[in-house]
Amino acid sequence: MIPIIAQVALPVPLHKTFDYRIGSDMPVIGGRVRVPFGKQFKVGIVVALSDTSDFPLEQIKPINSVIDAAPLWPSPLYQLLNWASRYYQYPLGDALGTVMPSHLRKGKLAQRERERVWQITESGKDQPLTALNRAPKQARLLTLLRSGAMTHSDLLDTELTAAVIKAVEDKGWIAPVENVRAKPWTPGYAVVEDKPTLNHEQAMAVATINANPEFGCYLIEGVTGSGKTEVYLNLLEPVLSKGQQALILVPEIGLTPQTINRFRRRFNVPVEVLHSGLNDTERLNAWLAARDNEAAIIIGTRSALFSPCKSLGIIIVDEEHDASYKQQDSFRYHARDLAVMRGHEENIPVVLGSATPSLESLHNATTGKYHHLILSIRAGNAVKAKHGVLDIRGLYLESGLSAPMIAEMRKHLSVGNQVMLFLNRRGYAPALMCHECGWLAECKRCDAYYTLHQQSGELRCHHCGTQRPIPHQCGSCGSTQLISVGVGTEQLESQLASLFPEYKTIRIDRDNTRRKGALEEYLNAIHNKEYQILIGTQMLAKGHHFPDVTLVGLVDVDSALFSNDFRAPERLAQLFVQVAGRAGRASKPGLVLLQTHHPEHALLQSLIHKGYDSFARAALQERHQAQLPPFSFFGLIRAESHQSDMVEQFLQQARTVLDASPLEDDGCAVMGPAPAPLHRRAGRYRWQLIFQAPSRKMLQQRLSIALQAIRQLPLSKKVRWSLDIEPQDMS
Repeated sequence: MIPIIAQVALPVPLHKTFDYRIGSDMPVIGGRVRVPFGKQFKVGIVVALSDTSDFPLEQIKPINSVIDAAPLWPSPLYQLLNWASRYYQYPLGDALGTVMPSHLRKGKLAQRERERVWQITESGKDQPLTALNRAPKQARLLTLLRSGAMTHSDLLDTELTAAVIKAVEDKGWIAPVENVRAKPWTPGYAVVEDKPTLNHEQAMAVATINANPEFGCYLIEGVTGSGKTEVYLNLLEPVLSKGQQALILVPEIGLTPQTINRFRRRFNVPVEVLHSGLNDTERLNAWLAARDNEAAIIIGTRSALFSPCKSLGIIIVDEEHDASYKQQDSFRYHARDLAVMRGHEENIPVVLGSATPSLESLHNATTGKYHHLILSIRAGNAVKAKHGVLDIRGLYLESGLSAPMIAEMRKHLSVGNQVMLFLNRRGYAPALMCHECGWLAECKRCDAYYTLHQQSGELRCHHCGTQRPIPHQCGSCGSTQLISVGVGTEQLESQLASLFPEYKTIRIDRDNTRRKGALEEYLNAIHNKEYQILIGTQMLAKGHHFPDVTLVGLVDVDSALFSNDFRAPERLAQLFVQVAGRAGRASKPGLVLLQTHHPEHALLQSLIHKGYDSFARAALQERHQAQLPPFSFFGLIRAESHQSDMVEQFLQQARTVLDASPLEDDGCAVMGPAPAPLHRRAGRYRWQLIFQAPSRKMLQQRLSIALQAIRQLPLSKKVRWSLDIEPQDMS
């Protein structure tokens, strides 16, 4: 029979679909339709077609319009999205809406929008580049376009800015032309860069993965500088030669420019980028290029996992341990885990790479679920950096720096090398205090202190975003004796300018890289040795290759040694190894110095003397004894409201539901409710409840049954609450 009803998943927080009558245009499963919903219209996805409904036909509203003649996603990816919605207990309509480009959510057609393409004019061709010595970026733009026209987004990917392009256009040297889209790239594939010779371990890793083009998950554990990216490049050759596409995930936008350039230099195929720094048009165009086989390599952050590739041949997840692969709000999926599931659905290999694999991945490798490949040798002539601990108990610190650290910095800088200091704390200081009475400037909306930002002249709360001018008087006693407490990257930068006036310092954190293209400019300047001292947060610690950095100093990691999060030791160990890996990556020997008040701490001693592998084995043993992940599985219910009692009462009722029908000795446990580590944020009181199960299957069974009852609780409509399956952040 011809279907007359379409079941539509809408982007609303309801775990149900909605029936609509089919008109003259027949919708397709996986395609979009515009439908009436209340007093407005919404764009939804058709998930099923039927000839019957549970409601009288005359009560069912008709579809307003059919937008897509074909499904938005290939069948394997669509099946994965349905599975992910069920596994993470998130409404299907909201999940599908989250993973599609913004233009498609608004109902625009799934076709490429025109994008500006720039070409050089006759006037530009006649312009001598030597006359642009004082405008090197303008000269670089002309050099690029003399080789052929380029799209606006491709020029931005080469670390040029929109301001530079506009300046050259105003001079009449370049002009926009009509954008003629590329055709499928397959016939033009070639390796266009000389390849370095692989060492034995790299060659074995490539041969092992290439031997089986079908599904398998491979964990490449390679020490920092061991050439994991070179392995990735070699893995792509047989994939691209067959006309298939490659999907490469990186944890942060900051890693995409160098990754893109590395792949573009090696292969003459189109490379598309997907990350949050793109505007809506750029994101849609990249998404469509993947779907239409106009992109051979797709590189992006976690959301790029859902690119609808036409002929996917391999998935690579770089820095697989990174916590940023876990979405922390709305659709709380883990991109690494879903990458493995997508590889299974598409029957293609999945490669996870890291110098510090997550304990979950190591556990899967030791139990045989993943193939474990080890790269223990640094590529080229690089030797492993030496590690040292500076006991700073009783020492005078200049903005967090001890005299031994300053002396070592001077030693490395004097011979022409670069120094990198790691401090994972933005701003000038973590707090502002009254020297007379001890009053601290505290955020009125959070249980947290304001961070002092000297350069912008304000106090900021890094939890709720509240800002206020720096006060001139104490809020308690009226004294003007206000002092900063602790050290942030701003203060460290200021102190280094006075300690080392002959050397240039660059600070890289979220505050000074907000402008589009700023991070790429800074990284390029570092490679050109325009700066000798680098200060950075985690943004600078991951994956970057700085061949002239020979000293890495960790200014302060003591706070991470005594966290209430069971994952804190793992995070600190990974951070330490990743930061330390920035030293001595070329032929120059490297040194890593860690300042601490706790040099005897077991975690630091294990990392320095035995390495990450020894730490990870011991940590897995501890997790096993305590039955913590990966030996059990968590579901975290978070709830918040302006009334603390109401939140606690709701979670107490939720606990009663979870305890109501336990299976006999099923190994599940409920912990809480308890206040969240940051109890009040943005004026709301936060509580949480943890459900623990011995298996994923048990976690899903118990939670799916309980959630139906929890949603019916009267208080569930009065508090804001969410469920996080396998949470990575317990705060």
